[in-house]
Amino acid sequence: MASHGQRLSSDMEMGETGKIENRPQAVSQVEHHEVEINPTAGTPTTLGNPMPIGVFYFFGGLLMVIASILEFFLGHTFQFAVFGSFGAFWFSFGATLTPSFNAAAAYQPESPETALTNATFNATFAYFPLYMALLCSIYFIASLKTNVVLMLTFLLLVPMLACLSGVFFKAAEGVAATNLMTAAGACGFVVCILCWYLLLVQILASVEFPFNLPVGDLEWLVKRMKHKRS
Repeated sequence: MASHGQRLSSDMEMGETGKIENRPQAVSQVEHHEVEINPTAGTPTTLGNPMPIGVFYFFGGLLMVIASILEFFLGHTFQFAVFGSFGAFWFSFGATLTPSFNAAAAYQPESPETALTNATFNATFAYFPLYMALLCSIYFIASLKTNVVLMLTFLLLVPMLACLSGVFFKAAEGVAATNLMTAAGACGFVVCILCWYLLLVQILASVEFPFNLPVGDLEWLVKRMKHKRS
């Protein structure tokens, strides 16, 4: 901690504070307890936070995959696909940030500590959230038969993931896409609120709470569309 504080103080004395603020955070949460970043790219000398990696694996990946398997046996195809794909997403994201998988270091074996800033790696990884955005657009269409809360969740996931993809593409060019990151964070924040609300609704229903929270049922919309076609 002392070493980290000394380095940060040194950066501030050299007038690097403004550069720290412009660093795209998506590519800086990297591999180890302390990650060396190339200072010539306008970045702080040390950065990194390995804490979320375990959360990605178990709370994001494992829990969702288990839920996906259970939904499969219940015959709920849509829920199975959603939980399974997002469980795989978090497993993949966690594995990419885990040093032993060598996902980023393979692009820069001579300097693995800065591999997550490699242009080729970032340009390649950018396609991952991009295609997740495409997948969520399909989920959004399917959710039009469910409820407003779930529909809005998938609707906002599309621009969030698209913005994250843009962040990685810009990082490959050495550009700090702070506006894209802010937009992704704003969409993600609303998505989290919607998901927590859905969880509360389902938990209350599971214990037969005296009242039900509204979610905005959309079943009538599909029935009306079918009626018009007939």
